[in-house]
Amino acid sequence: MNRTQDMARIYLGRHVCGLAAVAFGIITLVWHDFNNWQQIQALGNVPHREILVYLAAAIEILGGVAIQWPGTARVGAFVLGSIYLIFALLWVPRIAAESRVFDRWGNFFEQFSLVSAALIVYASLSPNDSERPATAARVGYLFFGICVISFTIEQLVYLSGTAAFVPKWIPPGQMFWAVTTTIALALAAIALLSGRSALLASRLLTAMLIGFGLLVWLPAPFADPHKMINWAGNAQNLAITGAAWVVADFLSQNQFGRATPQK
Repeated sequence: MNRTQDMARIYLGRHVCGLAAVAFGIITLVWHDFNNWQQIQALGNVPHREILVYLAAAIEILGGVAIQWPGTARVGAFVLGSIYLIFALLWVPRIAAESRVFDRWGNFFEQFSLVSAALIVYASLSPNDSERPATAARVGYLFFGICVISFTIEQLVYLSGTAAFVPKWIPPGQMFWAVTTTIALALAAIALLSGRSALLASRLLTAMLIGFGLLVWLPAPFADPHKMINWAGNAQNLAITGAAWVVADFLSQNQFGRATPQK
């Protein structure tokens, strides 16, 4: 079995990424607008803005479908990585204008984590066994680890807001889980970037993000189905979950968790 067949038959991370991309596209079409994380405000008042809306939706849906199949997965990864990179870069002017507002940085790194996953998928599915695809996959891996640092800082800076997302019925309390998950993110970042227990960390991170989706975001559309953010939040969480899953797949496939990322 070659590497492409191995990824297609065993590993599920890219499929989750593709499902999230399709969800993003459908949500964009239904609301005829960009969501909170994928914004083009940096472009100002764009003429015929609706054209960009529909174009972005079509790209995400087509990319999300393409990444599901072995024959088109690399194309899908390239398409999704490209549009996520555009959305990430469109946060840069807002970072420059409001550099002390970490939310702007956080939104950049959330989109960039999806770029990182797309790079890993694109490189890992390369039919070429040369060092170049392997290096590109490692770069994507390191980029994702840096993004997890941003996730940690964002939760720490907005700790009260993070606690408010935790369902009140979960013991022992909202702030407890806000602090605990922030520490967990920090430990995951350290493990990923140091290479120590990286595979375990990536799997636990994926499981935690699945928990976020089930406990925090999944009930939101049922509470208020008319708010776009409630649907888009599910897609965003699913996309980052897929990115973490891609990293876990990559580490599992390459037994990368036993060595430092540079080796």
